[in-house]
Amino acid sequence: MARLVPAVTRALDILELFLEGTDSISAPDIVRTLELPRTTVHELIATLVERRYLVADGSGRYRLGVRVHQLGSRYAEQLDLVREGRAAAQRVSDQCQETVHLGILEGRDVVYIAKVDSTHAVRMVSAAGLRLPAHCTAVGKMLLASLPESALNELLSPEHPLQAMTPATITDPAALRADLDEARSCGASFEQCESNLDVACVAAPVRDHTGNVVAAMSISVPLIRWTPQRRDELRKLVTAGAEDLSEHLGYRG
Repeated sequence: MARLVPAVTRALDILELFLEGTDSISAPDIVRTLELPRTTVHELIATLVERRYLVADGSGRYRLGVRVHQLGSRYAEQLDLVREGRAAAQRVSDQCQETVHLGILEGRDVVYIAKVDSTHAVRMVSAAGLRLPAHCTAVGKMLLASLPESALNELLSPEHPLQAMTPATITDPAALRADLDEARSCGASFEQCESNLDVACVAAPVRDHTGNVVAAMSISVPLIRWTPQRRDELRKLVTAGAEDLSEHLGYRG
């Protein structure tokens, strides 16, 4: 492994102090927090200011400079939701050996844009590109729950009755809204036999660098492997996986 350059590491440590939520920081703050010599801190600050990674506010404190914004914007431009999503789904599937999907909302439907198959012989049969009514899938419910109220009202208007895919599908808008309220409350959505009589799913939201929900990740399990204990285990796993993907998309919760 190549040797790390101490000066570069310390400069990055200073910039990463802003990840804690502070808007500005002083040299004494940096000295105290990072336990660095004052002379070293002043030299690092001078360099970061010169390169426009920091800017002095005139009161002895420093804010992030325009260079940080430019780098962040460039990073956001090169992100590929499908590529990043499949990699994150693979990491989750490796931990549970179940089928993992990533889906987006398109109108009243959810479209699966990435999928990693279960390693089990008995597994859910699906494919990337599959489109299903959002209200009867865990991914779709999570995405619906993330919509502004006005957009949700439009999708659930009386002119658009909820289609039943199985006898377990929720077709009553009031019952669906209660389900969405629960999803918002616990940060995850569930579906059992609502789109497929043999499958249950749990999903969690994926956010981009702006904090908006842009997708949802789900784990799908045949009913023969769906127990209350497994349900809770997979909820925690898919939530962690969705948070991992969100972080790769630039989200800082």
